[in-house]
Amino acid sequence: MFSLDHLDAIRGAELDTIASFFPVGVRILEIGAGTGKQALELQRRGFEVTAIEVADSNYAAHRVFPIKDYDGRTIPLGDGSVDLVFSSNVLEHVEDLSRMHAEIHRVLAPGGACIHVLPTHTWRLWTTLTSYLEAISFFVSSTPQLLPRSVRSVTEMRRLRAAWYRTARHTVGLCFPRRHGARGNVISELWLFHPRWWRRNFQDNGFAVLAEGPVDLFYTGEVLLGLRLGLTKRKRLARVLGSSCHFFKLEPVPQRAK
Repeated sequence: MFSLDHLDAIRGAELDTIASFFPVGVRILEIGAGTGKQALELQRRGFEVTAIEVADSNYAAHRVFPIKDYDGRTIPLGDGSVDLVFSSNVLEHVEDLSRMHAEIHRVLAPGGACIHVLPTHTWRLWTTLTSYLEAISFFVSSTPQLLPRSVRSVTEMRRLRAAWYRTARHTVGLCFPRRHGARGNVISELWLFHPRWWRRNFQDNGFAVLAEGPVDLFYTGEVLLGLRLGLTKRKRLARVLGSSCHFFKLEPVPQRAK
């Protein structure tokens, strides 16, 4: 089940890992800020933060920071107005990456940089596998409620059949996980989420990679064990099962005059 507390804990740990890559005193733009929890934390650490998100985000009703709505294509800021662009688990959802990169180039001031955190092929693999565990767990937990001692009327029988149908439908749906990002499918995301794919994409769109590395956390899209599995154990699991996210720090490459 979706849990903001679980997500906040994961995103907070990600931010702690990459905090040293944020230069002191920079103006930050966070793209796809979600609830604004990371923007709020960056502000608490002394940064000037502007956060933007699409209006129909799943997190729109849970915002904790003054987030600007935008159309998902044109960043609502002037040219050269920020020193650092930050995103966390956002770029994989962007349909037109070339335009997004061009917009980032536009709003970055001279000497600016980007920090992007992205899900990995490891996250895709384990999220797919745990979806089957989630299916079994859901079906087992739902079954006792669908086995009443007796059915006294036709109406009750119909309700019971409808409940079985909903349970079966949801269980089967969990057995056929959907793609997470804006392109490809569950299988191709094993490559599309690989750091090598992102490295090439950044380079093709005019960015040089200054630093990169695993964030060293293990988690899945199925919220496996949630808050019951603490961050310390998730870090240990990442050493064995792989990191679920990877960060890149980038700088724009000066464009040669034609």
